[in-house]
Amino acid sequence: MESKASASSTTAGSGSVRTTRAAAKAARREQLLSVAKTLYAQHGFHGVRLDDLGKGAGISAPAVYRHFESKEAVLEELLVGISEYLNSGGDAIIARHENDGAASALVELIDFHVAFAMSEPELIRIQDRDLAALPESSRRTVRRLQRSYVSHWAEVVARANPDWSIDAATVRVHAVFGMINSTPYQARRSSAEVVGVELRAAACAALGIA
Repeated sequence: MESKASASSTTAGSGSVRTTRAAAKAARREQLLSVAKTLYAQHGFHGVRLDDLGKGAGISAPAVYRHFESKEAVLEELLVGISEYLNSGGDAIIARHENDGAASALVELIDFHVAFAMSEPELIRIQDRDLAALPESSRRTVRRLQRSYVSHWAEVVARANPDWSIDAATVRVHAVFGMINSTPYQARRSSAEVVGVELRAAACAALGIA
């Protein structure tokens, strides 16, 4: 008869194995997403096959199905995921500055979005080019999250500039996003530090907090 100590050790060992497997699966999934981000940005969603994702991650195409049911599912996770990240991140910043002036919230929002654009230019390119490849329900989700993100920014901008209407603030926010999102591609010969500093300065000026 197995002792309680032995049974407990076996159970603990099984749990450790499951944890290790889950961690390995999660790491492989992240690797596939990273490969997809690079390939989709370089070749476009329609120019990449599931085989290409597997090859980039060092696994067979059938093995990719253990993580994603299709290359559309990979695109969905990339684009819905980054929209959720921006929206929730923006909300968290606004909440932190609830009792501060609107300008302090806006400065942190600008830093947040500049950091995103500087670190994720591939995702920006993929969304610009391949959003239409998402299933309709996912496109609606992305659009809803984007509208929420813009709306919350515009509310902060309008509070920082009381003489601006919410429509005027919204136009300014869209203009700033266009500038921030496109600049990392257009200013490749400039250092990241210079690009970041100038983007923040230009965004602050455009949003009335220079």
